[in-house]
Formats: sequence, C-alpha cells, structure tokens
Amino acid sequence: MSNSPIEKISTVRLGTEGPRIGVQGFGAMGISEFYGDTDEAAARDTLEATVEAGVTLIDTADIYGSGANEEFLAPFLAAHRDEVTLATKFAIERRADDPSYRAIRNDAPYIKKAVEASLRRLGIDVIDLYYMHRRDPQVPLAESVGAMAELVQEGKVKYLGLSEVTGAELREAHAVHPITALQSEWSVFSRDVERSAVPAAAELGVTFVPYSPLGRGFLTGAFADAGKELSGGDFRQLQPRFTGDNAKTNAALLEPLHKIAAAHGATTAQIALAWVQQRAQVHGLTVVPIPGTRKRSRLLENTGATRITLSAEELALLEPIAGQVAGDRYPDMSSTSAAREQ
Repeated sequence: MSNSPIEKISTVRLGTEGPRIGVQGFGAMGISEFYGDTDEAAARDTLEATVEAGVTLIDTADIYGSGANEEFLAPFLAAHRDEVTLATKFAIERRADDPSYRAIRNDAPYIKKAVEASLRRLGIDVIDLYYMHRRDPQVPLAESVGAMAELVQEGKVKYLGLSEVTGAELREAHAVHPITALQSEWSVFSRDVERSAVPAAAELGVTFVPYSPLGRGFLTGAFADAGKELSGGDFRQLQPRFTGDNAKTNAALLEPLHKIAAAHGATTAQIALAWVQQRAQVHGLTVVPIPGTRKRSRLLENTGATRITLSAEELALLEPIAGQVAGDRYPDMSSTSAAREQ
C-alpha cells in the first residue's frame, strides 16, 4: 500500500438536486461474485482508495452475492458514511435453494421488503440512491415508482434511480417522481442507449451512470476468449460476446484502442473510459461511469482516465466499433431496455 498522495478526480452534481460526487464512481459487484475468487484484504484496500481518489459514488445491489456484497460494504460505510454516496438496487429475486433462479419483481410489497433488507445488510439508516434494477413490463411504472417515492417520504431513501429502461419509460417514471439517475450498459462496444435513453436523460437532467464501461474487462485487453482464458466461476464464459467466433471478431476491434492508448502513453482501459467520460460533452448530460475492480492499482488507473481528452480524430476512430460487435450483451436480452425499444 503506497503512502504517496492520490490526485482526486473532479466532481459533478448527481441529478439536478443531488450531492456532488466524483465524476467516476465504483462498481462493487465483482468483489462478491461473478468474476472468480476475491482477495478480501485487497478488496478492502481498494475501497479505501476510492475515498482517497474522490470516487464517492459506490454502487452495489441486493442480488450481488445474494446480499453478501452489501454486507461486505457495511464496515467501509460505517467508517466513511459522510464521504460516500451509496447506491443499491432491488428487483432481481434469487432463491437459496436454486442458484440459477431469477425473477424480476417490481410490485410494491416486494419493494418495501427489499429496502428494509438492504438497509439492514448495509448497516445504514438511509440509502442515498435506490435503483429499480430491472423493469417488469407487467407491473405499471406508476405502481413501482410510487412505492419508491413512498420510501423517500419515509426517509429511507434520498434519491431514485432506474436501470435498463427506455427513454419513454424514463419519462413516464419521472412524471410520477423525479428520477435522479439512470444506470445502463454504455461503452465503446455497447451504444444502444443512445437511441432513446440518453436523449431523455439529457432532457430531464438525469445523471447517466454507465455500468460495464470496460465491456466487462474485454476492452482492457485482459482476455480475448472467456471460454479459454477465464476460471470456471467467471460468468463471462456465458456471455455471447466473449467466447468462440464472437470473441475472435471482437478482439480484432480493439486495434484502434491500442493505437490511441500508445499515443497517449495510456492503457486501453483508460482510453475506453475516457470515451465514456466524454459522452457528457457529446450528448449534453452528466455521465458518471462505474468501472469495478478489486485492485487499488486498477482503481487509480481507472481514475486517471478522467484526465485524458480524446481528439476529434481519435473519437472518429472509435465511432464505428459498436456497430461491428458480434454477439449480444447477455444470453437473454429480454429484461434489457434494448428488448423494449421501438
């Protein structure tokens, strides 16, 4: 662990009335599940580095590790509550007796139960930003967002967020209660949100929080074929983009990232993140990506991307990539906004 001072990143406002937060956040999901084994001491050191670097939006969800991720964050929150804007999510239900079971729940009774469980696991009195993780089109948005709004009135939640919704759904929800943040996948590889969600967020003053801005690590060049290179417990082995012929095709698309990174003396990860950060200027809205890592060194590498500005020529080199990507983001895209876009 280094004692050298860490340069803090700049800040932006969360939504139109929220707190000021670092222009890059931290996705905690991988600490507990999905990406193989975790060194707990290293992960805790990485969390400490977030505060030191000014990365103040910490993102988790009740599904990550079936609550284990929230519990892992509790001691960190106890020590840094005033320095952190904590975001968590509800809506994806799991069962202890069936690891493969997933259901989407947006009904009011479930929401009220979920928030109490998250507050208990996190060891806090109020959640700063509470997201609906996925949309169940069978439940009216007015019912779901209305139940979330009641949590604000009760003082259990400060601000509301949605994840993987369309622009039309964001506008509909915002009419029920102000939505502060929209979280969806957005990267050099994944740009479907630009069709309707991004313009709606810009119009409404909603902060956009891109998850997987590094394409689940693929944009870092750390692996070229998940099926051959990653451990058996890594869920990326099941993602269509990262295996077989799709992986081969997509690995070749990284060449412009490598070229631009070399010109900046940067990593491909930093260039991919710089591209996401610059979407703020391109689309006229606040953008706070939440890359995840379990290593302090990677966290500091990620924050360094906030100080890189890509030229118009460099952005032009990256522009065609998303349209050439082979494979879907998930094996089942039915719960994503892309599936509901018209």
